[in-house]
Amino acid sequence: MADMYDERHCVVLANGVKMPLLGFGCYQIPAAQAERCVLDAIEVGYRHIDTAEAYMNEKEVGAAVRSSGLERSDIFVTTKVWICNFGRDKTKQAVYRSLERMGLDYLDLVLLHQGFADYYGAFKALQELYAEGVLKSIGVSNFFPRFLLDLVKFGDAPAPMVNQVELHPYFQQPLAREYMRQNKVQVQAWAPLAELRNNILHDPVLSAIAHKHGKTVAQVILRYLTQNQVVALVKSVHKERMLENLQSLEFDLDADDMRAIAALDQGKPLFFDHSAPEMVDVFHGFNEHMKSVLAV
Repeated sequence: MADMYDERHCVVLANGVKMPLLGFGCYQIPAAQAERCVLDAIEVGYRHIDTAEAYMNEKEVGAAVRSSGLERSDIFVTTKVWICNFGRDKTKQAVYRSLERMGLDYLDLVLLHQGFADYYGAFKALQELYAEGVLKSIGVSNFFPRFLLDLVKFGDAPAPMVNQVELHPYFQQPLAREYMRQNKVQVQAWAPLAELRNNILHDPVLSAIAHKHGKTVAQVILRYLTQNQVVALVKSVHKERMLENLQSLEFDLDADDMRAIAALDQGKPLFFDHSAPEMVDVFHGFNEHMKSVLAV
């Protein structure tokens, strides 16, 4: 089994914290299945687990981490704060609730889930919790360059260390990634397999590369991202698929493969265009729903 913290299989954040390149994502895993799925993921070799208060499975994820038999320091655990809990005091309270739900003393990474509302106050709370040692690293999610750079250039130190965004072969965000590289913000990919949209697993270019290497298309996609130093978060409820995804780290794509996959970029998201004004109304609706779900 690969050492997920060795140089080949991890990245080092701006503050020196190591993060495994491939993580297990818990989005859309029902609470009833989450503990079993996370335990399976840890058993096959994952050491990076990503959840969020909005996923409604933090309790089960934490239970799996605690009962895994591994030292807490061996597992990199991320959660996220939802919009309705933004603001200096509210965000601190939300993080402490997450810690209580998960039964953990600290979190390796906490992200602000979306770039709306009082993200300045919310990030200030993360900075203070980071200074106290409650959080080992801090960042944001779904922050397009304009909002990410706002925090980097005009906010207090430390700046966001991670930005988790939609990123897959059909939406590769080269300019946003370059801004992140220049500002030492690690890019993370959610939906690296595009949630199988646009028939991505049967893409002829990806299929040809997979055949060439004797790998699956999913493994080729994940390796393309991790070989580009993009941390990929991939979800499955099937143990054999979890292992297959993790084995994407065991081969390399050549320069021709990398160029061919780069050319697949369509330059537009398959999910949400966070830069579009109408998305404010969409996320306002999401937020009103989450207020009742999270009872804040």
